[in-house]
Amino acid sequence: MKILLTNDDGVHAAGIAAMYDALIDYDGHFGRPLAQSVYPIAPQTVQSAASHGITFHDPLMITPAQVNERMSGIAVDGRPADCVKLALTSLWPERFGAGARPDLVISGMNMGANAGINVIYSGTVAAAIEAAFLGVPSIAVSLHLGRGTARYDVAARHARRVIERILAAGLPAAHSVLSVNVPITEDDGPMPPVRVAPMNTHSHVDSYDRRVSPSGRVYYWSDGGSLDFHATTPGSDVELLHRRTITVTPLKYDLTDADSIGAWRTRLDGG
Repeated sequence: MKILLTNDDGVHAAGIAAMYDALIDYDGHFGRPLAQSVYPIAPQTVQSAASHGITFHDPLMITPAQVNERMSGIAVDGRPADCVKLALTSLWPERFGAGARPDLVISGMNMGANAGINVIYSGTVAAAIEAAFLGVPSIAVSLHLGRGTARYDVAARHARRVIERILAAGLPAAHSVLSVNVPITEDDGPMPPVRVAPMNTHSHVDSYDRRVSPSGRVYYWSDGGSLDFHATTPGSDVELLHRRTITVTPLKYDLTDADSIGAWRTRLDGG
């Protein structure tokens, strides 16, 4: 199996390096690498909350990236979805041969949870959705951060075990995308339980701090918490994540409101 590894925090982020080490089994916790090849292609700079933006009017410059003594890849001066598009159409075939594609795309590990409606804003999830849209199954992996010092290495090992369970019966279907959220991980404790959960669909509690610049201009700085919602549905990803549960949420990119399409046809078709 060959894996394309990407993210939205940038190719030099701690999360993607930890995910790479877990996939190749650098520390020997699993007794074997998960894949024959793991090829990182990620943004050159931080692209958090870039959502599904793509680049049309500027070139996508690429640079070889030697992240550490183990991980090397390609840095793309673009957004997460750009990285996946460029990888699947050009960079992957250039390395592995014409027509070649990865078996799986893993996006992450993100620095911060992507639960609830955060999946709409997330560049991490957007990269995974782009891969699924283009026909490669994908998994977005995110780590809920707290006030302590996060153990990315431990969280990445938890994520790998979840990925192994996902793959136990074979690769997901070509257009499948799963979002995995790992709860706050500050020590090398036991793996949290794993539950499949729907996303919480309540809106954020948005908050902005009003400030004045030295030149007298008024500006606003977002200071709301990423998992602060007006309500939390029991059994949703957000509720379970707060209970220190690893959540797995199947996502889809078809935004059609199937429940109302019939009513709109009755109202508008044939006029």
